[in-house]
Amino acid sequence: MTDTIGNLILAVPSKGRLMEDTSALFARGGMTFRKTGNERGYRGEIAGFPGVEIAFVSASEIAQSLKSGKVHLGVTGEDLIRETIADADAHVDLLAPLGFGHADVIVAVPDFWIDVETTADLEEAAVLYRHHHGARLRVATKYTNLTRRFFAGHRYGKTQRAPVAVTMYRIVESHGATEGAPAAGTAELIVDITSTGSTLKANGLRILSDGVILKSEATLIASKSAVWSTAQKATQADIVQRLRAVFAKV
Repeated sequence: MTDTIGNLILAVPSKGRLMEDTSALFARGGMTFRKTGNERGYRGEIAGFPGVEIAFVSASEIAQSLKSGKVHLGVTGEDLIRETIADADAHVDLLAPLGFGHADVIVAVPDFWIDVETTADLEEAAVLYRHHHGARLRVATKYTNLTRRFFAGHRYGKTQRAPVAVTMYRIVESHGATEGAPAAGTAELIVDITSTGSTLKANGLRILSDGVILKSEATLIASKSAVWSTAQKATQADIVQRLRAVFAKV
């Protein structure tokens, strides 16, 4: 993925609901995507924007491409950005939330843990668990980096409570349905994403009162590592302005 002819490269999800919602939103802003070459290919353009090349790639690959500077702009979830890029703010600018793809990254414990309401309670429970079982609490998750930073006391957003560190735990990487791990006996609690909370409830889990790690949604993101020309910067500003105009009409 190289900028050989001076195009601004915009990476968008290659399939699924995120691709459909991204395409629909841009079209509402007068920016219609269309494939170039094979209809099943992974390159495209925006009608009326000759200086823009579309790269259709997986959501997780978009985060890596933004970090490395292979693409100028990308649409993906903030959760994937902050999970994939440890120092995300040094590598990317989150330009505009897009109003879809909402998912909260959360800490959830079994509902019968009646004395565990907060991360401070969780640390106390972890100490007791270590004392009685000679082992650390197991946390099942696909979000290993976000989990480690959160339990080290890092918080995203200005409205979060003061950091509370959790130390007596170990991560069990989840490769399936994370919410089923406590019932299966492979972990005591989980860090996962949720949209409605219904799946958590169905599995006898609840979110800690201060256990929302990150409120994520699909976001237009700019790479700080990419090489930007004056023309590409102007095109970025035009795209952002058009998207903001869409939301102004809602």
